[in-house]
Amino acid sequence: MQLYRRENYLKKIRGFYHDTGMIKVITGVRRCGKSSLMKTVRDELMESGVPEQNLFFLDLDSRGYRSLKRPEQLEAEIEKYQKISGLKYLFIDEIQNVDRFEEILNAYRGEGEFSIFITGSNSYLLSGELVTKLTGRYIEFEMLPLTFEEYIGMKKFYGKEVSTNLTAELDRYLSEGGFPGAVFYDDAEDKRTYIKSVITEIMEKDIRRRVKIRNVSVFEKIQTYLINNYGATTSLTSLQKELHKSGMDLKRETLSRYIRILTDAKILYECRRFDLKSKSSIAGEQKYYLSDLGFYFATNTDNRISYGPALENIVYNYARSKGYEISVGRIGKLECDFILRGGDRNYSYVQVAMTMMTDRKTEEREYKPLESVRDNYPKYILTRNDLIQKRNGILHKNIPEFMAGGELFD
Repeated sequence: MQLYRRENYLKKIRGFYHDTGMIKVITGVRRCGKSSLMKTVRDELMESGVPEQNLFFLDLDSRGYRSLKRPEQLEAEIEKYQKISGLKYLFIDEIQNVDRFEEILNAYRGEGEFSIFITGSNSYLLSGELVTKLTGRYIEFEMLPLTFEEYIGMKKFYGKEVSTNLTAELDRYLSEGGFPGAVFYDDAEDKRTYIKSVITEIMEKDIRRRVKIRNVSVFEKIQTYLINNYGATTSLTSLQKELHKSGMDLKRETLSRYIRILTDAKILYECRRFDLKSKSSIAGEQKYYLSDLGFYFATNTDNRISYGPALENIVYNYARSKGYEISVGRIGKLECDFILRGGDRNYSYVQVAMTMMTDRKTEEREYKPLESVRDNYPKYILTRNDLIQKRNGILHKNIPEFMAGGELFD
């Protein structure tokens, strides 16, 4: 099957296609498309003239390679390719299946004959071993599930129906999420079942096999609680209090560890609060966003969309996919939904609202934090489907058109 090419990530990696000195590590929540991205890199290399015999793809979860577990087995497999002349390109999927893989990959990286690309379980890759043993020798490319732009693009690519009404299409995206595999199912319940299977797979392969959890039922309750309360300002203290009301008393250290497990598996992303006046992070206060809204809708029977947190979540993921660093902003007593920092180290400020057309108070609430910022960086208000307003140089955009067009915050 021909693969949909996710240009947003390919353009970030292309400059490193032939780099033998850096191992290219593709990370992201399970089933977000990492394997397919590596295959499209391989396809592009072949199209550019690299001989097929110089391209090697090892899926360590596949039947042919599932028994490959020890470093000497990996080395023996790679050695088969040494006789091929010219630069060789090695793609390894689910690299964590091999013990001490870092030593082998680093040895081949040092020889300069292979350009190496890997993906793997995030709870393992991000746990410290890779960072310690390959410091300065790898570069990470983080993937997310489909953005709204990619969601539309992929549906069109595979001949799925796409509404001419972008707002209606956005609502489908909010309820279905952006897992690429879900696009192939037409029935909403089938999509939900697929995403539930992803959650189970993450639990089994990325968590239980890698991390010791004494009380799995309590961990799953914490996971469900955080998924259900995505986008809410929280702290360990406030979480402990809420869990206590539900009959769960957890030590602070245990709760912190459980949250770290969920962020390592990239089910959740932590977004810290930033004070604009002091130019520093606010200790203990943060929000947690889902790597994909499908996690919420697959685990809840209520299909109604709570637009406030849902729109915030997709804006957060969209900005992250574009490479921005993201914080929740405090401006005195006011709050700005997001402060973005781009690769050029410049800032952008973003407010997200379902609508500003309810009443004058709502409009004032959204504009006031941005109007109180005294610098000249871009300021945005993003809404679902409002008449566009102009006020004090603040850019008002509707989310469907903004995201479908792949626009940047600059």
